[in-house]
Amino acid sequence: MTNSNKNSIWKSYRFPIILLAGIIIGSIIGLVFGERAMVLAPFGDIFINMMFTAVVPLVFLSISSAVGSMMNMKRLGKILGSMFSVFIITGAIAAVIIIFVVKMFPPAEGVNIVMEAATLDEISVGDALVNAFTVSDFPLLLSRSNMLPLIVFSILFGFSVSLVGGEDNKIAQALDMLNKVMMKMIGIIMLYAPIGLGAYFAALVAEYGPQLLGAYLRAMAIYYPLCILYFFIAFFGYSYWAGGMQGSRIFFKNILTPAVTSLATSSSIATLPVNLTATEKMNVPKDIREIVLPIGATMHMDGTALSSILKIAFLFGIFGQDFSGIGTYVTAVLIAILGGVVMSGVPGGGLIGEMLIVTIYGFPPEAFPIVATIGFLVDPPATMINASGDAVASMMVTRIVEGKDWLNQIIGGEATSGS
Repeated sequence: MTNSNKNSIWKSYRFPIILLAGIIIGSIIGLVFGERAMVLAPFGDIFINMMFTAVVPLVFLSISSAVGSMMNMKRLGKILGSMFSVFIITGAIAAVIIIFVVKMFPPAEGVNIVMEAATLDEISVGDALVNAFTVSDFPLLLSRSNMLPLIVFSILFGFSVSLVGGEDNKIAQALDMLNKVMMKMIGIIMLYAPIGLGAYFAALVAEYGPQLLGAYLRAMAIYYPLCILYFFIAFFGYSYWAGGMQGSRIFFKNILTPAVTSLATSSSIATLPVNLTATEKMNVPKDIREIVLPIGATMHMDGTALSSILKIAFLFGIFGQDFSGIGTYVTAVLIAILGGVVMSGVPGGGLIGEMLIVTIYGFPPEAFPIVATIGFLVDPPATMINASGDAVASMMVTRIVEGKDWLNQIIGGEATSGS
């Protein structure tokens, strides 16, 4: 391996490596020093508080800016409708699949950690539709306890911005700039993450022992093989629906570069250029791929849907709760789908989804670093599923928008020479 390749790998994985090193060092400190390591707990609490403080403006700006700037192309209404339908359906399928998996192989089986009591009352479908998605007064939106209502409000606000704007939408541009500012702020806070999470895990392991580390290994043993199976089986099914056997062949022929790029960078945004090139070779029309792929990089995340259910089941097991019941399952699927909407295409961008899980189910704040660690461990394969899923989603949207003739006119007639 050349020095340039080594430098490229280090640049791509530098942050997760440093972050995991901090967690490992903190865990070792907790094992070696025992209760004396509890003195480091405040340094972990600082990181948690900073992240929770930033989450409300970040969610609002990321969603409203994306929606507010999207309505500016011909055929957009049909493309957007088809796109969101595909995003929701594939995300729901991923979520349902992993619910069956975690029921058969509970990721935190045998772990019994007692923290502050978490009030995990049974959540009915009616409560999820009313209480979870709306609030009675605007100031209630400015709290991480009401994340789903905030998401709904942000989407509606973004659509309103797009409707009153034009080709030169100043409000959409302002929202985009503010969103970039918030992402920079998150980046600054994340510089402290190796120290903050390392300190937190030093105290966590000191208090609860090494049994938690074994639970992480079990969770990874469930997630990694599932991602591989999903990549080949689910994406074959989606591409086959979009274009028959020729559609599947053209998809797998061109998806290798985006898949490897996303696995190496852990970033859907970083994969966007090669994804655009790959979908061009798949003969996805220009307007469709240039709408679906950029939005999909932050709003279509089957890998995130898979990991969200894994995280929810993991926390239920850690806190000794029973992950069962129709209301619980429906809410988990909704969280998995909506969690993908607020993910950002940057390395380690799943922190918002983890905060969503912790707040909606009423887990104590101490649950956030526990579930965030799973997010970092599953980030590479999850991003591979996310980015590759954007490409196959663009094929599915093309099938819906262009009709059945897409197979004969585009794939059948031009795919072999064009790819």
